[in-house]
Amino acid sequence: MTPELKGTAQLTTAMMLSGTLGVFVVESGASPFDVVFFRVLFGALALGGYVTARGWLRDHGFTRRTLGLAVLGGVFIVFNWVLLFQSYENTSISVATVVYHTQPFYVVVLGALLFRERLTAAKVGWIAVAFAGLILVSGVTPADFASGGSYLLGIGQALLAALLYGLSTLVTMGVPPRVEQRGRITGVRPHLIALVQVLVGIPLLLPFADFGAMSGTGWGWGWLAGLGLIHTGVMYVLMYAAYAKLPTSKIAVLAFVYPAVAMLMDWLVYGHHIGLVQALGVPLIVTASLKVTLARPARRPAAAPAPRTAAHAPEAASRPATPAACEV
Repeated sequence: MTPELKGTAQLTTAMMLSGTLGVFVVESGASPFDVVFFRVLFGALALGGYVTARGWLRDHGFTRRTLGLAVLGGVFIVFNWVLLFQSYENTSISVATVVYHTQPFYVVVLGALLFRERLTAAKVGWIAVAFAGLILVSGVTPADFASGGSYLLGIGQALLAALLYGLSTLVTMGVPPRVEQRGRITGVRPHLIALVQVLVGIPLLLPFADFGAMSGTGWGWGWLAGLGLIHTGVMYVLMYAAYAKLPTSKIAVLAFVYPAVAMLMDWLVYGHHIGLVQALGVPLIVTASLKVTLARPARRPAAAPAPRTAAHAPEAASRPATPAACEV
């Protein structure tokens, strides 16, 4: 099996796992804050065990600045998860996931606003197309704005979650590669950035966790453990390994396995599906996302936020961060 074929299999598997996350969240029966708290707790155990076994803690490559950036990115990531899981409750897994998949557009817009990156007319046009698709997918009508309600709140939560993920992407793009004494260019491994981010979530969410409500969770503990061990441990390791082997174009295409599987699972498990008019918006978002992602020039070689970077082996660690794959 060639490296690219192996990477394709790894990323496809990771995206399929990502698509099942909504079911784990809902079946746990826990509140969004409790879900994220135990996800980061179990995820820290999984990622911590992995990086320790690989011996990566001894030569982590963090400086005070890059560690601070990873911590700040972790704050955005953790609350991004909380908002997305709240959106599941107020809309559906399908709608929340598609709305959340507007992340790449936020990265482009925020990059232009914060770092004065060039925003071309073509990108502006594709972003407009994407948000036209977003309006269709959301299914929001003027009556929803007049009456308010949980559905409109859920759409807003998914959009805000995507915004926070975009901020995390730009923040952790500031983690630069370093030069070892042997002259080989390496970067901070994304596994370590991800570990920092989930560790940040433990004290951050501890005040919001309701342990009393968890006493009767029962089988829900299995779903919560799965979120940490599978969706934050196994999934991340597969994605990082795949990014080291694949070109950005293939990563961008395979990223859409995630929302496709999420919509399929939402239909199979809960009977939820988007309507015909909503479905018309999906190809608009998919097409625009691919156009914007693949046209976006690399800012500089950097380690991306969990789990966007292509750093797995030393030769891949200096690859530019890519916003191609949306993750949860």
